Amino acid sequence: MSTATIEKIRQLLENGENISVEFKESRTGLPESVYETVCSFLNRCGGEIILGVNNDGVVVGVYESVIEQLKVNFVTALNNTQFLLPTYYLSIETIEIDNKKILYVFVPESSQVHKCRNRIYDRNEDGDIDITDNNNLVADLYQRKQTKYSENEIISHITIDNLNSELIDRLRKMAVNNRPNHAWKELDNLELLKSAGLYRVDYRTGNEGFTIAAVLLCGKDEVILSVLPHHRTDAILRKVNLDRYDDRDDIRTNLVDSFERLLAFGQKHLPDPFYEEGGQRVSARDKIIRELASNVLIHREYRTAFPAKFILEKDRIYVENSNIPHGTGNIDLNNFTPYPKNPVIARVFKEIGLAEELGSGTRNLIKYGKLFSDKPVELIENDIFKTVVYVSDQASDQDTDYVSDQDTDHAEKQKLVLEYCKKPKSREEIQNHLKMKHKQYFRDNILNPLIDEGLLELTIPDKPKSPKQKYKTVQSSNK
Repeated sequence: MSTATIEKIRQLLENGENISVEFKESRTGLPESVYETVCSFLNRCGGEIILGVNNDGVVVGVYESVIEQLKVNFVTALNNTQFLLPTYYLSIETIEIDNKKILYVFVPESSQVHKCRNRIYDRNEDGDIDITDNNNLVADLYQRKQTKYSENEIISHITIDNLNSELIDRLRKMAVNNRPNHAWKELDNLELLKSAGLYRVDYRTGNEGFTIAAVLLCGKDEVILSVLPHHRTDAILRKVNLDRYDDRDDIRTNLVDSFERLLAFGQKHLPDPFYEEGGQRVSARDKIIRELASNVLIHREYRTAFPAKFILEKDRIYVENSNIPHGTGNIDLNNFTPYPKNPVIARVFKEIGLAEELGSGTRNLIKYGKLFSDKPVELIENDIFKTVVYVSDQASDQDTDYVSDQDTDHAEKQKLVLEYCKKPKSREEIQNHLKMKHKQYFRDNILNPLIDEGLLELTIPDKPKSPKQKYKTVQSSNK
C-alpha cells in the first residue's frame, strides 16, 4: 500500500464524516445501512466508505477472518436486483493502518437513480435520507441526472426490435465469461437491459423507454446513425503520409464492435515492447490500446458532432474526444479524482471485461506508457479531452519488423482459408478455424483481399450480406 494512500485515509479520518465520507464499524460483518449509503452516494455526488472505523474516526479494524467473505457478500448484494436497482459493481480495497485492517470503497456518482430495497436514498450532510415518498425531491433527483448525463436521454420511439438481439446476447455471454455467477446470466433481454440501466423511467414526465446508452451499446447500425447521425470514431495511421494518412478505419457502429476495431487497428500498427509481469509476458501494446479505446468510447459527450479521433503517429499515440470538462488543462496524474462521464456505459464495459475499475485505467496508461517512452503520458481536459502516449524512436524501430511479421501471418492465414474452403464455409466457421477474434479485422485483412483477388467466391453473390452466405475457394486458384 502506497504512502500516499495511507496519508489520504488518515486525512479522511481526521476530517470526519460528511456528505461524501461515511464510516462503519463492521468488525465482524456488514451493517445493513452500508447499502443505503452506497445508494445515496450513487444518487448524489459519489463518496468514500471506510469499514472498520467508528463514528468518531477511530480505527477499530475488521477481523481478518471475515474480510474475504465480507467482500463477497458486499459485491453479491450490489449485483442483486432485489437489493439494488439498477445494480452496480464496486470493489473493496483492504488497507492496513495502525496495525489494523480496514476496508475502503470508492463509490462514483451514477447517472442513474438507484433504489435500495425499492427505496430511494439521497445524501444530506453526513446522513442517508429516504426520499421515496417526497415527490418533489425525487423529481429533482431525476431532473439532475437527466440534464447532467446525455446517455440517460430516453429515445421514446425505440423498441426492443430496434436493438440487436445478438449484441444483447453477446453482452450476456461476455459478462458471464468475466464473472461466471453474473446476475445477467438468468435474465431475459429486457430484464438485462433494465438491470444495466439502459431502460429507464423519467418520473418528471412519465416517459419511459430505452436510452441513448442502449442505442449506442445494442442498437442496429442504421438505428444508431438515425438517432446520432454524427456518431463516428476515426482511427488514423499517419507515419509516412503526414498530410493525409497511411491507413484509416472510419468506425460508425455499436460501442462493443467499435472497441474491437480500435484494438485491432492498434495491434496492426503499433510495436509491442517486451514486458514480463508475474513471470508471464504481458502485451504493453494491448494494455495501452485497451485503455485508450475504452476511454475514448466511454467518456465521450455524444450530444456533440465532434468525431472521436484515434491517431497513431511515429512519435506518439494521440486520442481526442468531445468532453464536458470538470477542470481545465493538464491533469496531475499523481493527484486526481476519477470522474465518470457516462457511468452507465462505463459500467457495462466493466461488466463485460472491456474496462477496468474507475481510475485504474489511467494508472495502467502511466505504467505501460513508460515502456514506450521516457516522456510521461499526458491527459489534457478541456471541451476536447486529449490523451497523448509518446513512442520513442527505439520503440518505433520495432514497428517495421512487427508489421512485416503481420503481413507474413496474413499470407499464411489466407492459405489456410483457401485450403479450408474447398467446401463452402460461413464467415464464422472460417474465423473460428483461424482462431481470430476480431470480425472486422478478419474481414479487412483476410477475407476481403481473397475475394477481391478472385481467389474466394460467394455462394450467394447477389446477396453478399445474407446470413446464409458462405465462401468457397475458386478451383483454378494456385495460391
